[in-house]
Amino acid sequence: MLYRKIPKNGDDLSILGFGLMRLPVTQEGKIDEPRAIRQIRDAIDRGVTYLDTAWPYHAGESENVLGRAMADGYRDKVKIATKLPSWMIKSRQDMDAYLNAQLVKLQTDHIDYYLLHALAGDPWDHLESIGVADFLDKAKADGRIVNAGFSFHGMLADFKRIVDGYAWDFCQIQYNYLDEENQAGTEGLQYAAAKDLGVVIMEPLRGGNLGLPTPPAEVDAIWKRAAVKRTPVEWALRWVWNHPEVTVVLSGMNDEAHIEENLAIASQALPNSLTEDELELVAAASRKYKTLMKVGCTGCGYCMPCPSEVHIPGCFEVYNKIHMFGNAPEGKFMYAIRMSGMLSGTPGYASQCVQCGECLEKCPQQIEIPDVLEKVAEELEDADLEKRVAMGKKMLNID
Repeated sequence: MLYRKIPKNGDDLSILGFGLMRLPVTQEGKIDEPRAIRQIRDAIDRGVTYLDTAWPYHAGESENVLGRAMADGYRDKVKIATKLPSWMIKSRQDMDAYLNAQLVKLQTDHIDYYLLHALAGDPWDHLESIGVADFLDKAKADGRIVNAGFSFHGMLADFKRIVDGYAWDFCQIQYNYLDEENQAGTEGLQYAAAKDLGVVIMEPLRGGNLGLPTPPAEVDAIWKRAAVKRTPVEWALRWVWNHPEVTVVLSGMNDEAHIEENLAIASQALPNSLTEDELELVAAASRKYKTLMKVGCTGCGYCMPCPSEVHIPGCFEVYNKIHMFGNAPEGKFMYAIRMSGMLSGTPGYASQCVQCGECLEKCPQQIEIPDVLEKVAEELEDADLEKRVAMGKKMLNID
């Protein structure tokens, strides 16, 4: 296992972090706890030191399972990361209530790395207005949390102002070779690193899609040109780890074979270790995937804010994902969660578009945004949309 340092505290963290959002489950849909605990402990025994969970994962059970996995001396071997459920916070008092409950669930007296979950501009503004800085300061002072950070799903401009809005120790962003210009992107990665924040990466495989054993034929042909043969998973992970600004890459591991592969890659993936030819191959794969996109949206956010509150880049991101990777059920579920407003507090469905045309003047890609939003609504807002919203609220423990 290779390790990298958090700049502000000097912690040596394993470059591979164990994400506990997708633990193995039984046929009844419950966490297969004996198997999950074996997997977690085996990964720790082989060098993994960073474990990431959150309040809503597995309908609230992920933190409980991790707490039980930390018995028998395992707690002292690792750093635990969990998250304040930002969308559920109505008052300053709620912050302490959730943190204290998480300490009980995790069977510990401190959280090593504590994040504000799923921030974007509006959720950050809300938390800031009700005293989140005071909460973090006091929780650090009394020892309940050691390091403060946030995870992010929004626009680059909001990411930068959040980075500048508090004395963070670290942050967590979505990053992979398709998302260099999406959400925080490469510019955000470099901005955070320049401020001495540790950077934890989520979605290095874009929900597993970049690691499919049989990629689209056009992409597979690109990988076959490589002098050193690698699996799609290895290309994707090594590309992220090639960035020296990256501290930890999270993998939602739930299969023993996947854990073995990830551990093997994490023993070799040094920063700046890919050759120029290899980097060009990854760039070619990225370009090829993007030709499969339905919309040429880069996620720049110039079209925002929308007068009708449509989350235009988010709608296009999900729409593209479905057509690049062909997983319509997963894409429709993510659309329901993200666009219903259950996380942000403000719905942003494509169907909210009133064809005002304001976005057309702002889009540098000259996308016919209202026309495309009409197609997105037709495809993703079907008769089962409300069922998916209800399922998402149940999964995230939202009333």
